Amino acid sequence: MPTIIKRLPWISLALLILTYTNLGWVAYQARYSLINWVLLVIAILFMTGSFTTPWSQISDFFRILLKSNLRYFGLTLLGAFLLFLILAKFRIFLDILVIIAATMLARLDFQGAGFKERLAFGIIFIFSLVGLGLGVILHIFVLKYVQ
Repeated sequence: MPTIIKRLPWISLALLILTYTNLGWVAYQARYSLINWVLLVIAILFMTGSFTTPWSQISDFFRILLKSNLRYFGLTLLGAFLLFLILAKFRIFLDILVIIAATMLARLDFQGAGFKERLAFGIIFIFSLVGLGLGVILHIFVLKYVQ
């Protein structure tokens, strides 16, 4: 067990915790309802899973997705809508981009350290949730004791 702890990419995990702490702070400040928190955790789960999935499975998924012209057209419309959201809500886009970059960096460091996909997924997901909770706790602490 101590060898796993020594092999962990601590700098990447620290960046991951910091980015998710920021997300937790912002989400708590926005006063999300319980369903929004659940959706946020599910989104984190899917994003972490998509980065720890082997590339061959992802390419198979896109090959199935783009089989027909109707699916391709729908994906094009979705891309255009996402581009509109990027331009309309640039601040949110940048926050999401930083979160994605930190998750990708952690995944690459785990791959470089020789961790298996499932273990990397579990550690990244746990650190993401810890960062999210830490952001909420820090926001509550700052509101309660500092002001």
